[in-house]
Amino acid sequence: MEKLGNFFINGIEQFFSYSSFAHFEFGNILMILIALVFIYLAVVKDYEPLLLIPIGFGIIVGNVPFYPGLKIGVYETGSVMNYLYFGVIQGVYPPLIFLGIGAITDFSALLSNPKLILIGAAAQVGIFIAYAAALYIGFTPAEAGAIGIIGGADGPTDIFLASKLAPDLMGAIAISAYSYMALVPVIQPPIMRLLTSKKERLIRMKPSRAVAKREKVIFPIIGLMLTTFIVPSGMPLLGMLFFGNLLKESGVTRRLALTAGGPLIDIVTILLGLTVGASTQANTFLTPKSVMIFGLGAASFVVATLGGVLFVKFMNLFLKDGSKINPLIGNSGVSAVPDAARVSQVVGQEYDKSNHLLMHAMGPNVAGVIGSAVAAGVLLSFLY
Repeated sequence: MEKLGNFFINGIEQFFSYSSFAHFEFGNILMILIALVFIYLAVVKDYEPLLLIPIGFGIIVGNVPFYPGLKIGVYETGSVMNYLYFGVIQGVYPPLIFLGIGAITDFSALLSNPKLILIGAAAQVGIFIAYAAALYIGFTPAEAGAIGIIGGADGPTDIFLASKLAPDLMGAIAISAYSYMALVPVIQPPIMRLLTSKKERLIRMKPSRAVAKREKVIFPIIGLMLTTFIVPSGMPLLGMLFFGNLLKESGVTRRLALTAGGPLIDIVTILLGLTVGASTQANTFLTPKSVMIFGLGAASFVVATLGGVLFVKFMNLFLKDGSKINPLIGNSGVSAVPDAARVSQVVGQEYDKSNHLLMHAMGPNVAGVIGSAVAAGVLLSFLY
């Protein structure tokens, strides 16, 4: 009877040792609370739900403690989550997302007014300011490059560069990037109002010209050669972006374009969001470096917005009346497509409900996508 009792007690103790309760730490609670905030922002505030819900749920998955060696964690070799995470750490998922982005993006606004590409380029200043700041506070050059790209507000580009330069910081960089992308409608408007006068906010831009189909078909080919001949290391992102756009604009590969811009990008987004979230296990994520990355990410995003708006004001010094650009579209130089362009529209209509800035803002917005990928290629060339 005593042996039976000991067997029962030992069984209970072993069962408890394999449960999450035996390995739970305060850090796990904190990360799960962060996950719930992400899900709340997605469901209640409608902030980037396609990203924040997979990431938020992934954070919960990654912070359910377990007995080591069961091959269930994202960092345990041979586990299912580890195989899914392979696409993140090897930079497989970001190019596939860029393929989908290209297949659903219309570059007409940029083609109709090519000087808007300069705004997208100017907004990338946040990347290099954050890079310098990260170096100053003690990060290695490779880590600083991976952190700086957060200023481009392009999650897939951040993950791609982090996978090459700083895989150990992947979780913090990805969570920081997607957090600020989701908060575009909160962060950018105060900066835009601060930097512009009422007169500037009321500027009406000339209607965009109609762009011929031939231009749309030629653009991804020329765009690919112009960017990758200068920065070949950006080929995985830029090549897929322009390829997806050619599928869309050619008019003869509609099925491929619909697949790339629909089921494919949705599947990859699910896998990327879930596994990136799961990589934020408290024991690897909650470090002083993570806190610094969040701070640097916020600073780079603010500087990028400043750079875009101020550059439009600078351009207007050289443009004639009737050809001036509304500085409120300067914020859309970051590559959070199309949320940044929507912010331009919303803020503009606060001052003139009949002034429609959305299509104009899409020009620098899509230019920002190209710009952040080029910036990533430049950093990769020097730091990899």
